[in-house]
Amino acid sequence: MLLIFLQITEPYRGLSMLLSLPEVLRTPRLTLRKPRTSDSAVIFDAYAQDTDVVRYMVWRPHRAIADTEAFIAYCIQEWDSGRSRPYVLARQGKEDQAIGMLEASLHDHMIDIGYVLQRKDWGAGFMSEAVHAVSEAALALPHCFRVQASCDTENRASARTLEKAGFVLEGKLARHLVLPNLAEEPRQCLLYARCR
Repeated sequence: MLLIFLQITEPYRGLSMLLSLPEVLRTPRLTLRKPRTSDSAVIFDAYAQDTDVVRYMVWRPHRAIADTEAFIAYCIQEWDSGRSRPYVLARQGKEDQAIGMLEASLHDHMIDIGYVLQRKDWGAGFMSEAVHAVSEAALALPHCFRVQASCDTENRASARTLEKAGFVLEGKLARHLVLPNLAEEPRQCLLYARCR
């Protein structure tokens, strides 16, 4: 088993790195953009309350639109503060129709990503396209040397997404994440990364 130690000595030294990530990223099929208050209803209806979609998430299904509104307000605050870039994913030409999100969180010389996609778009390659675009933009920055993501060992779809986006499996992390829709105790996860 691989043991990973992460030490962040100057957590905001790389703040300019995150702020250098583009406000908007475009792929052949997607637009990744800043969240808007108006996204709340679309996200609530599309996936935030879907138990299958949130199964491997670190949050429980939203029970009311107010849960999603609070989440989007938090995402906008994170974006504006520069601590992270929670991109909304939408199809090209349909930027008001959120189909998922991908968050890029700052950790000194690296970025940690997490993502979610509405169920009706599973298997279409949208998320690997978005993950690849964000990791390319991040690794092009002078102070970013690593983009990483973890997923539950049972979440084969997420592992395949990362592999298709050029990420390499580095190891397993024991007792790493609490996924409240599966268990109350931390579960074993796979650690993937792209480095330069």
